[in-house]
Amino acid sequence: MNTATIIRESISVGKEPVVILPLKEYYRLCEQAVSTYYLKGKEAIALDKLVRGGLKEHRAGKCISAPSMTEALKVYAKKSQGN
Repeated sequence: MNTATIIRESISVGKEPVVILPLKEYYRLCEQAVSTYYLKGKEAIALDKLVRGGLKEHRAGKCISAPSMTEALKVYAKKSQGN
């Protein structure tokens, strides 16, 4: 195991203290920071239908490739106007 000696006065951002932790622990904390939502009733049914429809369109090859969401929406709008 490697050891590191850290001088307390040398690590701070302005007057704010700094926390040092292993990268694995940092990633675990980041994952936990994302909220988890559980839908019930009509909201859950509506989301299930939306996901099923999206997967069906994906399998049918109706996907839009774009570098950003804004660009994808522009492409989608143009396709929708053509129909």
